[in-house]
Amino acid sequence: MNVLILGCGFTGQRVAKRLLSKGVRVIGTTREPSREDFADLRRQGAEIIRIEDALQLIRDGFVPTGFAVLHSIPPSGPNLSPLFMEGRPSRVVYLSSTAVYGEATEVNEVTAVDGSTDRSRARLLAEAEIRKGPWSTLILRPAAIYGPGRGVQVSYPRGEYRVGDNYVSRIHVDDLAAHVDAALTSNLIGAFPVADEEPCTAREIATFCAQLLRLPMPDPAAVFTPSAARITGNRRVDGSAIRRLLGVSLQYPSYRSGIPASLLE
Repeated sequence: MNVLILGCGFTGQRVAKRLLSKGVRVIGTTREPSREDFADLRRQGAEIIRIEDALQLIRDGFVPTGFAVLHSIPPSGPNLSPLFMEGRPSRVVYLSSTAVYGEATEVNEVTAVDGSTDRSRARLLAEAEIRKGPWSTLILRPAAIYGPGRGVQVSYPRGEYRVGDNYVSRIHVDDLAAHVDAALTSNLIGAFPVADEEPCTAREIATFCAQLLRLPMPDPAAVFTPSAARITGNRRVDGSAIRRLLGVSLQYPSYRSGIPASLLE
């Protein structure tokens, strides 16, 4: 099996490690292939290159027809139309965002999308573009992605976290990688939200991190406002449908287990 990871970043690197451990050939793209954080992936056998070089590999036949793609580059990234116009992948998994649900506060697999904001509209346009190809497409719309070096356990100590009573859903990066791994070899098509089993308020998780890290507790007088909801989101996301369809079990069903594990790593 050959997998091309477009955007080998926070999630892409975790996916790459899972695939490499199973003997899958992995080609990851990035703007800076020489970065030190790719050294471990290279030792495991991954090829880390620029997107332009990936296109040339495909055109020259060094990537066999029928390869699978994880597309995790946001709409603001480089134009990938030339790559996809080749029509050579058999499977594309695209990482979108729950931002496509707009102001919806309860989200599941049947929740209608809302393209009324620039952010959601850009994501929906990207989804539509990817769906046009002759390959099978599965779109995963993850909630807030966290893990080692990323999340409230990092931003709260820095004073960069907005405390409020808005609900936020999350998914640990390793659990998202498990979804992607299963999705790449599945025949499932469509678009689904991805999240763990315990959405909580921004205040609740800040309190949890403060206790865990022995830091000052969040100010109880902090007031949640509609403007804060627009910045940080206010959604409870149910990701059970895609877990069931892909046969994925969560390693970290809650931030209560995922955050301590992230801190240890």
